[in-house]
Amino acid sequence: MAERDNEVTFKKETVAKLLSSFFKEDKTRLSQEATLLMAEMLKIFVEEAAVRSQKQAECDDCDRVDIEHFEKILPQLLLDF
Repeated sequence: MAERDNEVTFKKETVAKLLSSFFKEDKTRLSQEATLLMAEMLKIFVEEAAVRSQKQAECDDCDRVDIEHFEKILPQLLLDF
């Protein structure tokens, strides 16, 4: 297994803006803890998608992961989360 030198991270500001864009009222506030929690969930989601896509590519006897592999695993990934 490859070393984990490059860890997936999301900027807190980006996550906060993304979440805030779905608020219906301007008065709704987002705590820093909620932002950190959502960033961690996004990290887990992306890592799981990458691993599942890699396994799908291996099952299809491919040397690299393409968007088709991601599309194949996406329905089950969304159901699992």
